[in-house]
Amino acid sequence: MTVVEIGPGAEAWWSYVLAPYAARTGGRYIAGYGDMAAPNASANARKARADFLTAFSDPSLYGRVEAVNFGTTSGLDVPPASADLILVARAFHNWARQEGVTDRYMAAFAQALKPGGILAVEQHRAPEGADPKAGTGYVPESYVVAAAQRAGLVLDARSELNANPRDTRDHPFGVWTLPPIRRSTQGGRTLTTEERARFDAIGESDRMTLKFRKPG
Repeated sequence: MTVVEIGPGAEAWWSYVLAPYAARTGGRYIAGYGDMAAPNASANARKARADFLTAFSDPSLYGRVEAVNFGTTSGLDVPPASADLILVARAFHNWARQEGVTDRYMAAFAQALKPGGILAVEQHRAPEGADPKAGTGYVPESYVVAAAQRAGLVLDARSELNANPRDTRDHPFGVWTLPPIRRSTQGGRTLTTEERARFDAIGESDRMTLKFRKPG
């Protein structure tokens, strides 16, 4: 399979799963990492991509890891109908706050997928009715489903694999209050030791896990 991961970031949690798997199954792993076509692409952004490629440069472990442009200037820089699987992990809360960006990216994913190809989504989940632009890091599941459907994708399956019923989703510093970020100070407020322990006991966020398919 040709697998495209959108915005792995410095932590690259999923990359350490997907790249070795692609290498061992005769597949191809591509990271949509940074919009280097943008006129304001920074030196830090270029360095972040270079550092990512360096971290995954051992072909015996990861095969041939590639990075392509992804962003509002370039879209997703892969050929149409070339991807078997696209993974988006914890990104919709950023896109939702920029007018039209979610729809633009979903259309790009639909174009990049082969007929029958899969869009996989892992995302911090807000209660239904919550504002996806609120900046808490959470968005409602219906927001993601509706955007995928507007792009012509079909909801194929959903899982509670990443659900966390302990997550009340109303934390002082949004989802970043919880592990693994564990933000404890912001805007003049600092959590007490008791508060920090209570948020750590929640664990990671409640997350939706969705599988969409491109018809065909």
